[in-house]
Amino acid sequence: MNKRFLTLFAFILLLTLCADAYSQKRNSRYVEYVNRYSELAVEQMREHRIPASITLAQGLLESGAGMSELARKSNNHFGIKCGSSWNGRTVSHDDDARGECFRAYRNPKDSYEDHSAFLKRGARYAFLFELDLTDYKGWARGLKKAGYATDPSYANRLITIIEDYELYKYDRRSGRAPKPEPTLMNPHQVYIANDIAYVIARDGDTFKGLGKEFDISWKKLVKYNDLHRDYTLTDGDIIYLKEKKKKASKPNTVYIVKDGDSMHTISQMYGIRLKNLYKMNRKDGEYVPEIGDRLRLR
Repeated sequence: MNKRFLTLFAFILLLTLCADAYSQKRNSRYVEYVNRYSELAVEQMREHRIPASITLAQGLLESGAGMSELARKSNNHFGIKCGSSWNGRTVSHDDDARGECFRAYRNPKDSYEDHSAFLKRGARYAFLFELDLTDYKGWARGLKKAGYATDPSYANRLITIIEDYELYKYDRRSGRAPKPEPTLMNPHQVYIANDIAYVIARDGDTFKGLGKEFDISWKKLVKYNDLHRDYTLTDGDIIYLKEKKKKASKPNTVYIVKDGDSMHTISQMYGIRLKNLYKMNRKDGEYVPEIGDRLRLR
């Protein structure tokens, strides 16, 4: 056996060992799930322009590769809660709170189709459809910013799954882009502040109307924005679609009070919970900020 043959043999053996090690790294349940649902994810991508890699990664993560109680008993692969617009079957399940209402489906296909419809109808996710179908990182980070999940590492977890299982390869099977579907008349533009999705209220807006548009309980919108249920929304009000944070983002450390500012408007401007803004500055509810006051934001 000559030296050249030995070198080639060693190289092939090394490749084989690396392949074996890589395959062992993969969770067999994840591989089985991808094999089972990849075509369905591609079908949804072609119809709705949601990357198949994102759909598969969310399905894997939210359903525990199809092994979660919600997936096994209710065919809910994406952890979608009932919401005010849901009229189908429901099931009670403990999540962020005990006994929360979740959607239940006849089969996994219905769950996949509703997941696509959920993202397409949700105005807070509208900006995602401007991204390229192969931009799975942008989609993952956008889903987190829009409030799909409360887990702070949600985007990174999706990206890791996509890359570990090479799910991005399914995004290349998009085929011809479908014609745009009719969308909500004059929907609200979604913005991001402090990594939280928000909209700007218009004249005539109500909490119930915004809740219906974004499929969020109107009572939660009231709570998220440190308001009361009888508050009348006015043109220009910042309305957050998920709970604000305890402090502002890093570049924003101090704010100098200007004419017309209140503790509430400042908390809305920077996406900070009102009680935390008071606490950081050692103020109580009686405090009224004056022009020139310096307030800590983090």
